Amino acid sequence: MDDYFEENSENYNDLPVLKKANDILKVTFALSDIIDKEKDELMLADQMLSNALTIPSKIAGAEGGNLYSIRFDNATLIKLSARELLAQASLVEKEGLCDKEYVQLLRDEIEEFRILFLNWVSSFDKDDDLEDEWNIRNL
Repeated sequence: MDDYFEENSENYNDLPVLKKANDILKVTFALSDIIDKEKDELMLADQMLSNALTIPSKIAGAEGGNLYSIRFDNATLIKLSARELLAQASLVEKEGLCDKEYVQLLRDEIEEFRILFLNWVSSFDKDDDLEDEWNIRNL
């Protein structure tokens, strides 16, 4: 069991999608640091950090097992977090809470992530799954 975990954790850390998710996290941390907390009445910096932290953690969750439904559930949450992060970045820009260049940098990172994300999700094995009580795949 320990050998399995060590072998898979090495592969997981080398995933391009995870590396890019960590880049998004770094940019979001930097962006949140420059947002004027006094003017951030909607606590956008905190919301952005929450979404940026969700992305790599859900990649880890998806990689923790091979069941298609669990991997796809995590992928859906990743997509939603990335889209929310983009919307929050636009609001930060509109509210004038930081320079547009920083927001554009985050957008660029998310666009690069989106392409890697789609490739990663397309690698999920749909045949490696179990039936569950929700059974939404067969609706």
